[in-house]
Amino acid sequence: MTRSTTALPGFGAPAVGFDTPFEMLEACHERVQRTLALLEKLCRYLDDHACDDSARQAARDVLRYFDLAAPLHHEDEELHIFPLLLVQGTPEVVQRVRQLQHDHERMAAHWQDARLCLLALADGQSHAFTAQDEAAFARFAGGYAAHIASEEEVVYPAARALLSEPAVQQMGQKMRQRRGAVA
Repeated sequence: MTRSTTALPGFGAPAVGFDTPFEMLEACHERVQRTLALLEKLCRYLDDHACDDSARQAARDVLRYFDLAAPLHHEDEELHIFPLLLVQGTPEVVQRVRQLQHDHERMAAHWQDARLCLLALADGQSHAFTAQDEAAFARFAGGYAAHIASEEEVVYPAARALLSEPAVQQMGQKMRQRRGAVA
């Protein structure tokens, strides 16, 4: 039996899908890091090259990821992981969850600034990034490393310890439904 219909695009391992939601959340973190690396590469590219179709496509790729996939990822955490831990977590875990919730709000706000710079490039309204644009990108990307580490090292393990296997499967099903994915 193949699970390719539930696997995340770009991940060859069939185990990374809605039937393993925690692994899927961690795979999303890898995509975040790769997309942030693409953004950094785009900035460096434009330091030495004129804006071209490949630069505009890279901007569109970053936009697509952070406009579509990242908000769904945060929603998964806000719906399935954080509420459980706020009620049943240790004081340390509760503090971490509250910080992560704050991070999500800050990331969303910083994304709006970074997004405008990328949209202008993708739409051909600008042909380079200014120092202010790059500062907006740095603000946006700045907290991701600590955020991801906190989730993977503390929060996800705490949630896994509290969730039964049927609850994990239900979580995966709801994640699939929110994305309109076929089972």
